[in-house]
Amino acid sequence: MLPPIPDLRDYGLSAAHGFLPETLPLTRLPDPYYNKWEAIAANLQALVLSRRLRGIIEKLPVLSTIGLEHESEWRRAYSLLCFMLHAYIWGGDSPAERIPEPLAVPLLEISQHLELPPVATYAAVCLWNFKPLFVDEDIDNLENLATLNTFTGSMDESWFYLVSVAIEARGAPIIPLMLTAMDAARHGDAKTVTECLCVFAERLTDLANILQRMHESCDPTVFYHRIRPFLAGSKNMAEAGLPRGVVYEDGSGMEDFREYSGGSNAQSSLIQFFDIALGIEHRATGEKPSDNPAPHHDPSQRHNFIREMRQYMPGPHARFLDDVAQVANIRTFVEECGDRKLSIAYDACLAMLSAFRDKHIAIVARYIITPSRAVRARSRSRSPEVTRQRNNIAVASRKNQAQGQKGTGGTALIPFLKQARDETGEPAIEDWARRFMKRQVRTEGEGDFFKGKRDDGAPVETEDVEVKGLAGSWTMDDEVGGICQY
Repeated sequence: MLPPIPDLRDYGLSAAHGFLPETLPLTRLPDPYYNKWEAIAANLQALVLSRRLRGIIEKLPVLSTIGLEHESEWRRAYSLLCFMLHAYIWGGDSPAERIPEPLAVPLLEISQHLELPPVATYAAVCLWNFKPLFVDEDIDNLENLATLNTFTGSMDESWFYLVSVAIEARGAPIIPLMLTAMDAARHGDAKTVTECLCVFAERLTDLANILQRMHESCDPTVFYHRIRPFLAGSKNMAEAGLPRGVVYEDGSGMEDFREYSGGSNAQSSLIQFFDIALGIEHRATGEKPSDNPAPHHDPSQRHNFIREMRQYMPGPHARFLDDVAQVANIRTFVEECGDRKLSIAYDACLAMLSAFRDKHIAIVARYIITPSRAVRARSRSRSPEVTRQRNNIAVASRKNQAQGQKGTGGTALIPFLKQARDETGEPAIEDWARRFMKRQVRTEGEGDFFKGKRDDGAPVETEDVEVKGLAGSWTMDDEVGGICQY
């Protein structure tokens, strides 16, 4: 007997908001007992700049979580403490490897309740960290969104988070739509599946247009040097000053060092849902289709990074993805049905998702690769004495570039994203779709005027560019891991 099609309500999801909370995130915890947390978050930028944040947090009382009643309050507390945590770790001249009890104890309890790790995840900085400017207007409109918390107080940081929020909101209706398509496929209803896929393809175009707006209010240099260091986790951060991770002091005296990846768009359940619904399977970076003779095996067993990122999603969201994977049948239905209109609609979805990933590759090149090259170029022209002696993720990137060292636990960033893009097109049914998604977007110049030149900021796949990521660290030649990849 086939398992039932998942019901969104069983996972705390809604047809209108998808993985965003059905009720808007709280702008403040209602119990005055937590006013100290709220005060620190409201003054986070000033406390970091004045170097007073660590002392203030260390003097806090250890507040109980007993006053947190509704799920919205638990989510608000989690977001607050995660911002405080990363500001505490990365807000000094060198990172702090021990998290004091006033911060560690409640964060560990709240994280356990929400089934999340005690680190600034995508949920903490995006899903539960926004408010509409006007409650009677849609939240998929960037002009109607604002953030609740930031590390820097900059528009650039807010915009970086809000682009993801708008994508989540605009993409939410796709979730019940594709569940409907799966149910229709069970009953052999090709007409309904075709209609659902056509709407899906149109909505994917909207998501790509939102993603492309990132450059409007988020400057790549500001992101790379000011925002990104605060989003770093404690995993693979030896060069940045955390060789063993961090210790969350709980008063037992028996604490061990822990390592967690930082926030990443790879922790978005929405994009993973798209892949599952369309039957797209991702291999380990560098693995060819011929290396995997059983294409319909569970991809999570072969692609550890995707499975790892599900551990950074709220528990119900991760379970929803696992359950959807058990009933996903659209790819098989399209392959077996032989309906031309159905095949074209399915291929259109693959093409639009592939185009979405193309835009993401361009953004990663502009916001990560190009600034990392600039850092490397400057480091070669400066003496070490000129640079302020501060140790964080950005400084570690500069040191590693100068020394030619590789990061650990990362990914070949651009090759990873390109492979994910190429894998998106592999299930295509029609020849035109396969040709379209195998197209070369750019041409290498190779010194020939008539061949043109390669795009600025888009590195060749063999170039050894060291960058530090939100979900770890990598060089262009590393084999596993990743950063905010869709």
